[in-house]
Amino acid sequence: MLQKQRSLVLLKPDAVQRSLIGEVIGRIERTGLKITAMKMLIATRDQVIDHYHKDDAWFLRKGNKIIEDRTASGKPIEKAAIDYGKGIIEQNVAFMCSGPIVALVVEGAMAPVVVKKLTGDTAPTLSDVGTIRGDLSIDSYEHAAVDGRAIRNILHCSESAEEAERELLVWFTPDEVTRYRLVQEQILYDVNLDGILE
Repeated sequence: MLQKQRSLVLLKPDAVQRSLIGEVIGRIERTGLKITAMKMLIATRDQVIDHYHKDDAWFLRKGNKIIEDRTASGKPIEKAAIDYGKGIIEQNVAFMCSGPIVALVVEGAMAPVVVKKLTGDTAPTLSDVGTIRGDLSIDSYEHAAVDGRAIRNILHCSESAEEAERELLVWFTPDEVTRYRLVQEQILYDVNLDGILE
């Protein structure tokens, strides 16, 4: 059912440290999506590795891109493509475990699509004005690469409803997710608006 889709949102350590939790949650809630679970935690290495869930094909693809970029900019190639790819995940592990994060379960009509639209491109400098990343961050992959760190782009959001269901199991147990109805759901989902008039 489209109106019951869920998305995982992780407010990364940069969002927490910059006091952007309320701003991000407010933007999500104003769309009509509802939060059905929320917690602050320190991520473990195992959680972050399980969350990113990448395989050797992904490591090779990303590593080959890094080698291509290093070659184009005249930088030496110091390791194999797969090791460059694995380095991306290691940078993300270091970043995501560096401080508190806030994990959210967001539910509503086409939740992954709506949250992704609100969030903007993974590179804040490429994100449109009006998106969370476009308005609240100035980081770029180029800057992160120079510093040898993960990009600081405020949050993670699920790419699809299927990905969300896999990711949610990394961060939440089923009993941590609350089932409830918002009054505004009648406006959003009731086809005939039955019961609006007295």
